[in-house]
Amino acid sequence: MKGQLSHKIIGVGFQKTGTSSLREALKILGYKVGDNNYQLLWPILHGNFESVLRKIKKYDAVEDNPWPLIYKELDSAISNCKFILTIREPESWYKSVERHIGDLRSPMHEWIYGLGKGLPKDHKQNTLDVYNNHNNEILAYFKDRPQDLLVVDFTSGAGWKELCDFLKKPIPDVPFPHANNKKKERVGPPTLKRQFKVAKKRIKYALQIGYYKLRGFLR
Repeated sequence: MKGQLSHKIIGVGFQKTGTSSLREALKILGYKVGDNNYQLLWPILHGNFESVLRKIKKYDAVEDNPWPLIYKELDSAISNCKFILTIREPESWYKSVERHIGDLRSPMHEWIYGLGKGLPKDHKQNTLDVYNNHNNEILAYFKDRPQDLLVVDFTSGAGWKELCDFLKKPIPDVPFPHANNKKKERVGPPTLKRQFKVAKKRIKYALQIGYYKLRGFLR
């Protein structure tokens, strides 16, 4: 399958590790960026990787779920990729992802963290283990290919220099976009419209999780 596509940038860091900052920075550098795509979980779990390749073909770069979890498949299928592992201090990351996911169980997070463990707030150690194991596995996978992997912590002051050196791009004359989604979180009780939307998601996700469990896709 190698060689169908080429020259993609793949963000392989977990959500809440600076993926939004990476997305905005890549856009400033002129890349067309795709981010989280929950619809791709269906073809991934059904082994239909051609659908994944058709989707990524539309972009120069991708980040957020499900892309970090299929980096080996993407590396096998696409020539000359560059991979960017965004990281942050694990405890800080956990607090952020716990707040972000809350109590809404989804098929994506059940796939990432394990069946019945998709809510970080209820499974702290498992969540941290999955995060740390993912990062360590990527480091091991690329240990002989340092030119293909950038490991970067935007929360510790990294920015344009690290990213542009890796991509061989000139540094833009604008501040690095340290996105902070926490500032965008809702204040106060949710509206009725929001409550209804979340209730619909709960039902939809529960049915999907049940189906994937029955098919043996989630363990």
